[in-house]
Amino acid sequence: MKWGEGVTPRGMTSLWLDRASDTTSDRLPAEASYDDVVVGAGLTGLTTALLLARSGRRVAVVEARHVGAVATGNTTAKLSLLQGTHLSRVARHQSRRVARAYVDANREGMEWLLRFCEDHGVDVQRRPAVTYAADASERAAVEQELAAARGLGLPVRWEERLDTPFPNAGGVVLDDQAQFDPMDVLTALVAEVRRHGGTVTEGRRVRRVSLRGRPRLHLEGDVELSAEHVVLATGVPVLDRGLYFAKVEPQRSYALAFADVAAPEGMYLSAGSDSRSVRDAPRSDGTALLVGGSGHVVGRTDSELAHLDRLREWTATYFPGARETHHWSAQDYASHDGVPYVGSLPRGGGRIHLATGYEKWGMSNAVGAARMLSGAILGQQPSWAGPLNHRVTGPRGAAEVAKVNAGVALALAGGVARAALRHVPKRHDDAAPRPCEVVGVCTHLGGVLRWNDAEESWDCPLHGSRFSPTGEVLEGPATRPLLRRG
Repeated sequence: MKWGEGVTPRGMTSLWLDRASDTTSDRLPAEASYDDVVVGAGLTGLTTALLLARSGRRVAVVEARHVGAVATGNTTAKLSLLQGTHLSRVARHQSRRVARAYVDANREGMEWLLRFCEDHGVDVQRRPAVTYAADASERAAVEQELAAARGLGLPVRWEERLDTPFPNAGGVVLDDQAQFDPMDVLTALVAEVRRHGGTVTEGRRVRRVSLRGRPRLHLEGDVELSAEHVVLATGVPVLDRGLYFAKVEPQRSYALAFADVAAPEGMYLSAGSDSRSVRDAPRSDGTALLVGGSGHVVGRTDSELAHLDRLREWTATYFPGARETHHWSAQDYASHDGVPYVGSLPRGGGRIHLATGYEKWGMSNAVGAARMLSGAILGQQPSWAGPLNHRVTGPRGAAEVAKVNAGVALALAGGVARAALRHVPKRHDDAAPRPCEVVGVCTHLGGVLRWNDAEESWDCPLHGSRFSPTGEVLEGPATRPLLRRG
C-alpha cells in the first residue's frame, strides 16, 4: 500500500508520498491510559512524541489518516532560516525581542532536525536559500527582508543578479541551508518513537476530547483513551476551545515535480504575492525540479486547476522540455503576526496543548514547536519560549485578525447565495454532472462548501475544513463527515 492511498484526493499525490509505505500501524487497545497522547503524525506530532518518549513517558500518537497525510507529506521540505519575506513580516508586527526569539526557535529546530537526520541516515542536501525579486516591483520587499535578516543576526548577502533561467531583479542569499525528503524524516521518527516505547496508530480520527480530571479522547469506533496531557498537532486544533480557527487563515498552495530538465541547485522563493518556489530534488532515477506557489485562501477561488495551470505555464516558459511527473497541494495556516501559536489550549486545565500557524515554514517551526510543547509538559522550556509565549497582539495585529474574520464573513455571505444555486460538481472523467451524494455544508460551523476542481474535494471557505467527494474528513477543524443525502 502507498502512503497516498485511502482517503486522498484523486490524482494529487506528492513526489514524497508516491511510494510504498515504510511504516505499519500499531493497534490501540479498546481503552487505555497514557502519560501523553499526541494527535497527528506529521513532523510536529512525531517530534513531540519522540522528545516525550525519550524522557521515559508512555506516549501514543494517533493519526486520522496515515503518517504524513497532510502538511508534512505535501511540503516542499525547505529547512531554512531565510523564509521568503517572513522575517520582515514578523519584525513589522512584533518587538525585536520576539523576532529574535522566533529566529532562535527556528535555529534550534533546524539544528535539531539536521542532527537527527545525520544520526539516522536521512539524506540531506545543503543548499543556499534565496529570496528573490521577480521584477523591479518586488525589489523593495526583498531589500526589507535583507535588512530584517541582518538585524536579527543572520549572515545574509545581496546578489544583484542571480544565475537562474527565470528573470530576477536581485535577491538575498543565506548559505548552508538544507532540503530533504520529508517522508524519510517521518519514517525515521516513527521508528525512534517505537524504539523508546511509544506507539503510532493510523486510521483513527479523534472526534472530541473531554475533561474529567484527566483528558479523555473519544475516537472513531467508540474507542476512548485517557492521558495526563494531550497534544493537538493537527494543522489547526480540532477542538474549538480558544477559537484558534478564527485566529488563523487557512492557505492552500501548489507544487509540481518535473523530470528531463536541469534544476538549479538552490532553494528559491520570489517575494510577490503570486509566489514562485523552486528547488531540486535528487532521486534514485535522477534529479527532479520542484516548482511551487500560486497560493490562495482555502475555498476562495473560482478554480484550483487554474492555479496549477499557471505554474505549468511558468515552468514551460523558463524550463522548456520539462516533463511533469507529479502535482499536489498543501495546506497551512497563517497567524496574525507571522509567529506560530504554540501553548496550552484555553479551558484545557493546562493539559491540552496545541501548535498552529507556521505559514508554510513548518520544517524548522515544527521542531521548535515540539521543543516548546514537550518542554511545557516536562518543565524544561527553552529560553526563547518566554518571549514567544507572551507576545502582545497590538493594534496592527488586531487589525489583521479582524481582516481574517471579515474574509470569513464575506465567504459566509457568498455561501448563502451559492446554496440557492444547488450547483452540482462534475468530475474529470464524467460526461455530465452527477447527483451529489452529500450535503455540501461543513460539519464544523455550517459553511457552504465549494467544489475543488483540482483535488475533487469539498473545501470550506470559512476555516479550511476539507472533505472527500463522499464526505470523509480530509482536514480540520471539522471532525465529523458530511451528512449524506437521502
